[in-house]
Amino acid sequence: MRTSRADEFLEFASARTGQLFRSACLLTSGDVHLAEDLTQETLGKMYALWGRTSRIGNPAAYAQTVLVRTFLSHQRRRSATERPLGELPDHTPDDGTDPLLRIALLDALAALPPKDRAVVVLRYWEDRSVEETADALHTSSAAVRTRSTRALGKLRQRLGGSIAEFATR
Repeated sequence: MRTSRADEFLEFASARTGQLFRSACLLTSGDVHLAEDLTQETLGKMYALWGRTSRIGNPAAYAQTVLVRTFLSHQRRRSATERPLGELPDHTPDDGTDPLLRIALLDALAALPPKDRAVVVLRYWEDRSVEETADALHTSSAAVRTRSTRALGKLRQRLGGSIAEFATR
């Protein structure tokens, strides 16, 4: 029984880790180290309740919810505002995307408050409905719609016309 639980979780974790990490990278505005920590913490929390997954209809969606809640919890900590003085460049493989566009989008996401950022990532990156996003954030559908509108307005204001310039390259 114990090994089958561990095997099932290992299979789940292997299948979902990449997607959780990508979402965490967006939530953290490209901070891959924090994204790795959030992904690991999410998987740890999922493992702790893995025996009760029969009550969870969709473990993958629940893992996304745990990730967002873990991120928001991290943002409320005082240490979340600490930033190192120097940055070491992480080498990323050339996947055909424009690095200037990527940096502009990550900077614009970083300027949003954490809850607005979570709404944008869940609604437009994860392609969740308003209701699913509201459930994940423990808020109302109206609050999600309001945050979406405000966050998209802030992104448009921050990016201005420069987003069109990046898209035509």
